Amino acid sequence: MAARYDVLLQRGRVVDPAGGLDGVADVAVSDGRIAEIGPELDPTRAEELFDVAGRHVVPGIIDLHMHASEWLGGRFGHKMMARAGVTTALDMSGPVGSVMRMLRDHGTGLNVACIEAVRPGLTVRDGNPDRAELEALTAKALGSGAIGLKLLGGHYPLTPEATARAMAVANAQRAYIAFHAGTADRGSNIDGFLQAVELAAGHAVHLAHINSYCRGAVRPHMQETEEAIAALVSHPNIRSENYLSPLNGTSAKCSNGAPESRVTQTCLKTGGFPPTEAGLEAAILAGWAEINVEAGGEVVLGTGQAAKEYWRGRGTETTVSFRVNPPEPRLRLATARRPDGTFVVDCLSTDGGGIPRNVIVEMGLALVNLQALTLGEFVTKTSTNPARILGLTGKGRLAVGADADITVLDVPRRRAVLSLANGAVIMAHGHVCGRGGRMITTAAGEAAVRAAGLTPLVVSLADSGFYRGV
Repeated sequence: MAARYDVLLQRGRVVDPAGGLDGVADVAVSDGRIAEIGPELDPTRAEELFDVAGRHVVPGIIDLHMHASEWLGGRFGHKMMARAGVTTALDMSGPVGSVMRMLRDHGTGLNVACIEAVRPGLTVRDGNPDRAELEALTAKALGSGAIGLKLLGGHYPLTPEATARAMAVANAQRAYIAFHAGTADRGSNIDGFLQAVELAAGHAVHLAHINSYCRGAVRPHMQETEEAIAALVSHPNIRSENYLSPLNGTSAKCSNGAPESRVTQTCLKTGGFPPTEAGLEAAILAGWAEINVEAGGEVVLGTGQAAKEYWRGRGTETTVSFRVNPPEPRLRLATARRPDGTFVVDCLSTDGGGIPRNVIVEMGLALVNLQALTLGEFVTKTSTNPARILGLTGKGRLAVGADADITVLDVPRRRAVLSLANGAVIMAHGHVCGRGGRMITTAAGEAAVRAAGLTPLVVSLADSGFYRGV
């Protein structure tokens, strides 16, 4: 008797630019991998059958920047990502132990990686950690299951010298290192971004959410955008992503009468409010600051008296969003190309997860419908490139033997209608049915992941697109 398929997707348009696929075909899945791709595969062999005629079948969406910890993102982040069509994601601050607990207890079948925050007074002593302290933090993070470090410069900055040391240390250990640009003497703006490029000094680094440095804080926002593009073109050591939502996300926690995050303070000043706790309260009541509120199994945006009470009721330890991202930089950065035709910004991301802006599919497909991107280019930026950057050799492509991470898209309606991760259906027509998930880690963290009750997915970053380029 012929081998059986666990899942068969019938009559969808299969699009995978990495494999040169673009046409109607069936896709069969067995034992977590793609078993066959071809016309009119035998449906009697399938345990589960989905007719996806009129839909587009693409490699699973990979979000290279999200938050899903107890500290930031919360328990509904996994459900929100799965509903949006995501199959794999990188948590960009940790703590890694919290990220693993959330994956174990609230997971929806996704593959998740994490990088650990470098935060003065919390994970390092102060804003100027020496090389030995940074080496110890990197080794500890890797041994705990993270794949590297995140510099939270825009929120909790280090000195320029310590920032440069952190990038050098991570590269020496072949760990991942991402940077929300900003140091003790530069803000989270275009000048901070340009300083970050220079501080990298040729080391591999992921500069997060490029659009957030192009808000017009220093120079006109399109001038800042073109400066950012020129810097990325001339520095191929830098990996990058931008997001398409008008919303940002930052901490609403206050101490000593003011928000702890410098980003939050800057956003308040942008809206005409003082950068104080009282100013944040006034901004919530006025609708400029939108508190991220857990309600009905997801996180929604809240303003006014009810949102103020929610924020106060949690001792101000919530996330807050501001509509600070102009549309033109977001669109330009998403489509900008290098002279060789490759994309300047490697990936589309969300900075979402439990922050309500999981719009890779919704807004990314708007660019496809506008013909600003082809669907194949959308796949490159949302699956192929991020898989390479993370060293996920089995993902980001549709090929026999590859991991069966698949997202099915309704392109005209700009939504995901079905997704699979590691061969299991995790979302169907908005219903999230996946459970648990896999933790992406390095060899150093494999034991810690198993000890947390999770299945590790081990990658080699030294051989990844992070160090070798996409």
